[in-house]
Amino acid sequence: MDSLARLSLNQITTERASLGETVDACARHGIPYVAVWRHKLAETGVERAVRLVRDAGIRVSSLCRGGMFPALTAAERAARIEDNRRAVDEAAALGAEALVLVCGPAPDRDIAAARHMVADGIAALVPYAAERHVRLGIESLHPAFAAERSCITTLREARCLAQTFDAATVGIVADVYHIWWDPELHDEIARAAGRLVGFHVSDWPVPVHDVLMSRGMMGDGVIELQRIRMAALDAGYAGPIEVEIMNEAIWKMPLDTVLPLIKERYLACV
Repeated sequence: MDSLARLSLNQITTERASLGETVDACARHGIPYVAVWRHKLAETGVERAVRLVRDAGIRVSSLCRGGMFPALTAAERAARIEDNRRAVDEAAALGAEALVLVCGPAPDRDIAAARHMVADGIAALVPYAAERHVRLGIESLHPAFAAERSCITTLREARCLAQTFDAATVGIVADVYHIWWDPELHDEIARAAGRLVGFHVSDWPVPVHDVLMSRGMMGDGVIELQRIRMAALDAGYAGPIEVEIMNEAIWKMPLDTVLPLIKERYLACV
Protein backbone atom coordinates (compact mmCIF):
# COMPACT_ATOMS: atom_id res chain seq x y z
CA MET A 1 0.00 0.00 0.00
CA ASP A 2 1.42 3.40 -0.96
CA SER A 3 -1.37 5.81 -0.02
CA LEU A 4 -2.99 7.18 3.09
CA ALA A 5 -6.29 7.83 1.30
CA ARG A 6 -8.11 5.04 3.20
CA LEU A 7 -6.48 5.55 6.58
CA SER A 8 -8.78 6.19 9.54
CA LEU A 9 -7.77 6.85 13.12
CA ASN A 10 -10.12 4.96 15.41
CA GLN A 11 -10.61 7.26 18.38
CA ILE A 12 -9.98 4.55 20.96
CA THR A 13 -6.33 4.67 19.83
CA THR A 14 -6.15 8.19 21.27
CA GLU A 15 -8.34 7.51 24.31
CA ARG A 16 -6.65 10.16 26.45
CA ALA A 17 -7.46 12.93 23.95
CA SER A 18 -10.78 14.66 23.35
CA LEU A 19 -12.62 14.37 20.06
CA GLY A 20 -11.56 17.91 19.18
CA GLU A 21 -7.91 17.17 19.89
CA THR A 22 -8.06 13.95 17.87
CA VAL A 23 -9.74 15.60 14.89
CA ASP A 24 -7.25 18.49 14.92
CA ALA A 25 -4.36 16.01 15.02
CA CYS A 26 -5.79 14.05 12.08
CA ALA A 27 -6.04 17.24 10.05
CA ARG A 28 -2.52 18.26 11.05
CA HIS A 29 -1.05 14.89 10.05
CA GLY A 30 -3.05 14.28 6.88
CA ILE A 31 -5.21 11.42 8.13
CA PRO A 32 -8.48 11.71 6.20
CA TYR A 33 -10.85 9.71 8.42
CA VAL A 34 -11.68 9.38 12.08
CA ALA A 35 -13.81 6.70 13.75
CA VAL A 36 -15.77 8.20 16.63
CA TRP A 37 -16.64 6.52 19.94
CA ARG A 38 -19.92 7.42 21.61
CA HIS A 39 -18.47 8.19 25.03
CA LYS A 40 -16.24 10.82 23.42
CA LEU A 41 -19.15 12.06 21.35
CA ALA A 42 -21.20 12.50 24.55
CA GLU A 43 -18.42 14.63 26.05
CA THR A 44 -18.36 16.86 22.99
CA GLY A 45 -22.03 16.97 21.97
CA VAL A 46 -23.32 15.88 18.60
CA GLU A 47 -23.78 19.35 17.09
CA ARG A 48 -20.29 20.48 18.08
CA ALA A 49 -18.79 17.19 16.89
CA VAL A 50 -20.42 17.62 13.48
CA ARG A 51 -18.90 21.10 13.23
CA LEU A 52 -15.48 19.86 14.33
CA VAL A 53 -15.19 17.17 11.67
CA ARG A 54 -16.72 19.37 8.98
CA ASP A 55 -14.46 22.34 9.67
CA ALA A 56 -11.37 20.10 9.78
CA GLY A 57 -12.26 18.44 6.48
CA ILE A 58 -12.24 15.01 8.16
CA ARG A 59 -14.71 12.25 7.29
CA VAL A 60 -16.17 9.82 9.81
CA SER A 61 -15.54 6.18 8.92
CA SER A 62 -17.71 4.73 11.70
CA LEU A 63 -19.40 5.33 15.02
CA CYS A 64 -18.77 2.85 17.84
CA ARG A 65 -20.68 1.42 19.34
CA GLY A 66 -24.21 0.16 19.01
CA GLY A 67 -25.34 -3.30 19.99
CA MET A 68 -25.32 -4.83 23.48
CA PHE A 69 -28.75 -6.29 22.71
CA PRO A 70 -29.12 -9.21 25.17
CA ALA A 71 -30.69 -8.44 28.56
CA LEU A 72 -32.62 -10.32 31.24
CA THR A 73 -35.97 -8.53 30.81
CA ALA A 74 -38.07 -7.30 27.92
CA ALA A 75 -37.94 -3.80 29.37
CA GLU A 76 -34.13 -3.83 29.41
CA ARG A 77 -34.02 -5.14 25.84
CA ALA A 78 -36.41 -2.40 24.72
CA ALA A 79 -34.24 0.24 26.41
CA ARG A 80 -31.22 -1.07 24.54
CA ILE A 81 -33.06 -0.85 21.24
CA GLU A 82 -33.92 2.75 22.06
CA ASP A 83 -30.27 3.50 22.81
CA ASN A 84 -29.33 1.94 19.47
CA ARG A 85 -31.80 4.23 17.75
CA ARG A 86 -30.02 7.19 19.35
CA ALA A 87 -26.74 5.77 18.04
CA VAL A 88 -28.24 5.58 14.55
CA ASP A 89 -29.25 9.23 14.80
CA GLU A 90 -25.74 10.16 15.90
CA ALA A 91 -24.17 8.19 13.04
CA ALA A 92 -26.50 9.89 10.56
CA ALA A 93 -25.64 13.34 11.92
CA LEU A 94 -21.91 12.63 11.63
CA GLY A 95 -22.24 11.15 8.15
CA ALA A 96 -20.57 7.98 9.45
CA GLU A 97 -20.16 5.19 6.93
CA ALA A 98 -21.28 2.59 9.49
CA LEU A 99 -22.54 2.08 13.02
CA VAL A 100 -20.45 -0.70 14.56
CA LEU A 101 -22.47 -3.27 16.53
CA VAL A 102 -20.70 -4.97 19.43
CA CYS A 103 -23.54 -7.36 20.00
CA GLY A 104 -23.35 -8.14 23.73
CA PRO A 105 -22.87 -11.18 26.00
CA ALA A 106 -25.36 -13.58 27.51
CA PRO A 107 -26.91 -12.03 30.64
CA ASP A 108 -27.71 -15.40 32.24
CA ARG A 109 -25.17 -17.90 30.80
CA ASP A 110 -27.59 -18.93 28.01
CA ILE A 111 -25.44 -17.97 25.03
CA ALA A 112 -27.84 -19.53 22.52
CA ALA A 113 -30.67 -17.37 23.84
CA ALA A 114 -28.38 -14.35 23.72
CA ARG A 115 -27.72 -14.96 20.04
CA HIS A 116 -31.47 -14.96 19.41
CA MET A 117 -31.74 -11.67 21.29
CA VAL A 118 -29.03 -10.21 19.08
CA ALA A 119 -30.89 -11.25 15.95
CA ASP A 120 -34.15 -9.85 17.31
CA GLY A 121 -32.45 -6.62 18.33
CA ILE A 122 -30.93 -6.06 14.90
CA ALA A 123 -34.28 -6.86 13.26
CA ALA A 124 -35.93 -4.20 15.42
CA LEU A 125 -33.24 -1.66 14.53
CA VAL A 126 -33.05 -2.26 10.78
CA PRO A 127 -36.11 -0.24 9.67
CA TYR A 128 -34.98 2.76 11.70
CA ALA A 129 -31.44 2.56 10.29
CA ALA A 130 -32.69 2.08 6.72
CA GLU A 131 -34.87 5.18 6.95
CA ARG A 132 -31.83 7.21 8.00
CA HIS A 133 -29.46 5.59 5.48
CA VAL A 134 -27.16 4.27 8.20
CA ARG A 135 -25.45 0.95 7.57
CA LEU A 136 -25.08 -1.42 10.51
CA GLY A 137 -21.83 -3.39 10.84
CA ILE A 138 -21.90 -6.56 12.94
CA GLU A 139 -18.46 -7.03 14.49
CA SER A 140 -17.47 -10.51 15.59
CA LEU A 141 -15.17 -10.49 18.61
CA HIS A 142 -12.47 -12.94 19.61
CA PRO A 143 -13.96 -15.83 21.65
CA ALA A 144 -12.11 -14.55 24.71
CA PHE A 145 -14.70 -11.76 24.83
CA ALA A 146 -17.77 -13.98 24.66
CA ALA A 147 -18.53 -13.76 28.38
CA GLU A 148 -18.26 -9.97 28.60
CA ARG A 149 -18.75 -8.28 25.25
CA SER A 150 -20.19 -10.38 22.45
CA CYS A 151 -21.78 -13.76 21.86
CA ILE A 152 -20.95 -13.32 18.15
CA THR A 153 -17.41 -14.66 17.96
CA THR A 154 -16.63 -15.66 14.38
CA LEU A 155 -16.88 -14.06 10.98
CA ARG A 156 -19.13 -16.92 9.92
CA GLU A 157 -21.62 -16.13 12.69
CA ALA A 158 -21.57 -12.45 11.79
CA ARG A 159 -21.95 -13.14 8.07
CA CYS A 160 -24.80 -15.60 8.48
CA LEU A 161 -26.61 -13.18 10.75
CA ALA A 162 -26.06 -10.25 8.39
CA GLN A 163 -27.33 -12.26 5.44
CA THR A 164 -30.81 -12.45 6.99
CA PHE A 165 -31.12 -8.70 6.30
CA ASP A 166 -30.80 -6.41 3.29
CA ALA A 167 -27.14 -5.86 2.41
CA ALA A 168 -27.83 -2.15 1.94
CA THR A 169 -28.47 -1.86 5.68
CA VAL A 170 -26.60 -4.69 7.44
CA GLY A 171 -23.05 -5.86 6.87
CA ILE A 172 -20.08 -7.01 8.91
CA VAL A 173 -16.94 -5.42 10.32
CA ALA A 174 -13.70 -7.36 10.03
CA ASP A 175 -11.26 -6.55 12.85
CA VAL A 176 -8.00 -8.42 12.40
CA TYR A 177 -7.35 -8.60 16.16
CA HIS A 178 -10.51 -10.65 16.59
CA ILE A 179 -10.37 -12.84 13.47
CA TRP A 180 -6.73 -13.51 12.52
CA TRP A 181 -6.70 -16.95 14.18
CA ASP A 182 -9.79 -18.31 12.39
CA PRO A 183 -8.98 -21.28 10.08
CA GLU A 184 -11.92 -20.22 7.88
CA LEU A 185 -10.82 -16.58 7.78
CA HIS A 186 -10.02 -16.16 4.11
CA ASP A 187 -12.94 -18.25 2.89
CA GLU A 188 -15.27 -16.24 5.12
CA ILE A 189 -13.96 -12.91 3.90
CA ALA A 190 -14.58 -14.08 0.34
CA ARG A 191 -18.12 -15.16 1.26
CA ALA A 192 -18.71 -11.72 2.79
CA ALA A 193 -18.36 -9.95 -0.56
CA GLY A 194 -20.77 -7.04 -0.61
CA ARG A 195 -21.23 -7.22 3.16
CA LEU A 196 -17.97 -5.75 4.46
CA VAL A 197 -18.67 -2.32 5.93
CA GLY A 198 -15.53 -1.88 8.02
CA PHE A 199 -11.96 -3.11 8.36
CA HIS A 200 -9.89 -2.58 11.53
CA VAL A 201 -6.16 -3.16 11.97
CA SER A 202 -3.77 -3.53 14.88
CA ASP A 203 -1.53 -6.45 15.83
CA TRP A 204 -1.40 -9.40 18.23
CA PRO A 205 1.86 -9.20 20.20
CA VAL A 206 3.36 -12.19 21.97
CA PRO A 207 2.90 -12.74 24.82
CA VAL A 208 -0.52 -11.20 25.52
CA HIS A 209 -0.93 -10.21 29.16
CA ASP A 210 -4.36 -8.57 28.89
CA VAL A 211 -6.47 -9.58 25.91
CA LEU A 212 -8.43 -6.31 25.95
CA MET A 213 -5.54 -3.89 26.39
CA SER A 214 -2.66 -5.62 24.60
CA ARG A 215 -3.34 -4.65 21.02
CA GLY A 216 -0.08 -3.84 19.33
CA MET A 217 0.99 -1.36 16.70
CA MET A 218 0.95 -2.88 13.23
CA GLY A 219 4.15 -4.85 12.69
CA ASP A 220 4.66 -5.63 16.38
CA GLY A 221 2.82 -8.96 16.36
CA VAL A 222 1.96 -12.12 14.46
CA ILE A 223 -0.99 -11.07 12.25
CA GLU A 224 -0.61 -11.39 8.47
CA LEU A 225 -1.99 -7.90 7.92
CA GLN A 226 -1.29 -7.49 4.23
CA ARG A 227 -2.72 -10.90 3.35
CA ILE A 228 -5.95 -10.18 5.25
CA ARG A 229 -6.21 -6.69 3.77
CA MET A 230 -5.81 -8.14 0.27
CA ALA A 231 -8.54 -10.71 0.98
CA ALA A 232 -10.87 -7.87 1.98
CA LEU A 233 -9.94 -5.96 -1.17
CA ASP A 234 -10.59 -9.05 -3.30
CA ALA A 235 -14.01 -9.30 -1.63
CA GLY A 236 -14.78 -5.78 -2.82
CA TYR A 237 -14.04 -3.76 0.29
CA ALA A 238 -12.46 -0.45 -0.70
CA GLY A 239 -13.56 1.64 2.27
CA PRO A 240 -11.64 3.15 5.17
CA ILE A 241 -9.12 1.09 7.13
CA GLU A 242 -9.27 1.96 10.82
CA VAL A 243 -6.29 1.72 13.13
CA GLU A 244 -7.90 0.59 16.41
CA ILE A 245 -5.44 0.04 19.26
CA MET A 246 -6.28 -0.35 22.93
CA ASN A 247 -2.97 -0.13 24.74
CA GLU A 248 -2.00 2.02 27.72
CA ALA A 249 1.51 2.58 26.41
CA ILE A 250 0.16 4.01 23.16
CA TRP A 251 -2.48 6.03 25.01
CA LYS A 252 0.31 7.76 26.95
CA MET A 253 2.12 8.85 23.77
CA PRO A 254 1.63 12.45 22.57
CA LEU A 255 -0.60 12.73 19.52
CA ASP A 256 2.21 14.25 17.48
CA THR A 257 4.28 11.16 18.23
CA VAL A 258 1.71 8.41 17.79
CA LEU A 259 0.08 9.67 14.58
CA PRO A 260 3.31 9.73 12.53
CA LEU A 261 4.08 6.23 13.87
CA ILE A 262 0.63 5.04 12.79
CA LYS A 263 1.17 6.43 9.30
CA GLU A 264 4.61 4.83 9.06
CA ARG A 265 3.40 1.40 10.18
CA TYR A 266 0.23 1.60 8.06
CA LEU A 267 2.28 2.23 4.94
CA ALA A 268 4.83 -0.44 5.79
CA CYS A 269 2.64 -3.19 7.20
CA VAL A 270 -0.92 -2.82 5.90
